[in-house]
This record gives sequence, C-alpha cells and structure tokens, in this order.
Amino acid sequence: MENKIRERRKELGLSQEELAKKCGVSRQTVNAIENNKYDPTLALAFSLAKELHLTVDELFTPA
Repeated sequence: MENKIRERRKELGLSQEELAKKCGVSRQTVNAIENNKYDPTLALAFSLAKELHLTVDELFTPA
C-alpha cells in the first residue's frame, strides 16, 4: 500500500514526532508507515487521515 503521509506531514509543517504524539503511536511507527514497511491498523489509518486533514482514501492508495 502506498501513502502520502510524508508529503502531507511536511506540507503541514509537522515532524514525525508531532504526528506520532497526536495519533498516540511512536515516531518509529510513523517512520515505518511512511517507508511502506508497516501497514497501519484501520483505527490508526483513520487517526492519521484526521490529523493530516485528508480522507483515508486520499492518504492511502493500493500499490
């Protein structure tokens, strides 16, 4: 699964640490998701989308 997390996070001026805190996960988790090494749970995907002001469909696309 591809995602736009890194691009959108940078557009909003957020660090990985800041986004991780808002979503209740570690910075390493955000890093792993950004690098397509880890697929988030559905709950985390919705949380990331909310914090990045996108829908889940806009944030994640099938590879």
